[in-house]
Amino acid sequence: GDSIEPDKEKNVITQERETVKLSCSFSATSSTIRLYWYRQNLHGEPLFLAYKGARSWSAAHTSDDRFQSTTSDTSTELTITDVRLSDSALYYCALLVGAQ
Repeated sequence: GDSIEPDKEKNVITQERETVKLSCSFSATSSTIRLYWYRQNLHGEPLFLAYKGARSWSAAHTSDDRFQSTTSDTSTELTITDVRLSDSALYYCALLVGAQ
């Protein structure tokens, strides 16, 4: 079946103004795939950060230029530049298969 999981389930510790990369690996049979990134602050709701198509899907969108997503046939990476204290949160990757 289709699945997605973080490459490392751990805390990422950094300093302000640094660049951070988060990644997830996925398995899917479809050639039309979209990968989403969200983050959730303590006591908050998940907020959309970015999506990026994979394989035959090329669309992309980001909520902020500091958040950029890249994809391969089996993985997605979120790069956060100019990290701020307010970026402290729980980050989620999500897989949408067969998006048209």
